[in-house]
Amino acid sequence: MIRLPDLPFSADALAPSMSATTLTTHHDKHHAAYVKKVNGFLDERGGERPSSLEAVVRLAAKENDRKLFNNAAQAWNHGFFWQSLTPEAQQGPSGALSRAIEKKFGSLDAFAEQFATQGEGHFGSGWLWLVANSDGGVELKDTHDAATPAADGQVTPLLTCDLWEHAYYLDYKNERRRFLETFYAKLANWRFAESQYEAVRSGSSAWTYPK
Repeated sequence: MIRLPDLPFSADALAPSMSATTLTTHHDKHHAAYVKKVNGFLDERGGERPSSLEAVVRLAAKENDRKLFNNAAQAWNHGFFWQSLTPEAQQGPSGALSRAIEKKFGSLDAFAEQFATQGEGHFGSGWLWLVANSDGGVELKDTHDAATPAADGQVTPLLTCDLWEHAYYLDYKNERRRFLETFYAKLANWRFAESQYEAVRSGSSAWTYPK
């Protein structure tokens, strides 16, 4: 049974950058609906259930089961998104992750600009990911709809920002760039991203969806 994990902070902890109304609607309705549908589709399939949500995502991608994939991937993406948020602004990346970003983008300021520009320019719904390759290099990827790095494991996600309108519209209306800039400066959990990056460098386990 795939479950809906609790938020790692209280519903009002991110205000005013993200309101309690946005957060509870996003978690208690959108994320919960994906989880419910995944369990329903798995019940319909019958047989032995995959051992984790990551395994469900990979199975659905392999079989091109779009209904199961879309809901499983969205459940996983949202679980990762909650980890990517923090109530306390962390002043950007540091340590080895900061050095990797500077190597790729030239400077942290250039990275912040690319983050906002790439996310703003993404057409339609989707996600903006900071990911790491197996060699420790980093890059920004924007993916459409439910697409997720969890599907193939070729890169390790370090941080994500939800670009679907339900993630920000109540608070920012159509100003997606302002949401992205606020996310970067005030909401992004850079310490989580650094722990993910350290997992890549050390060959240890990165975050997995809670069972």
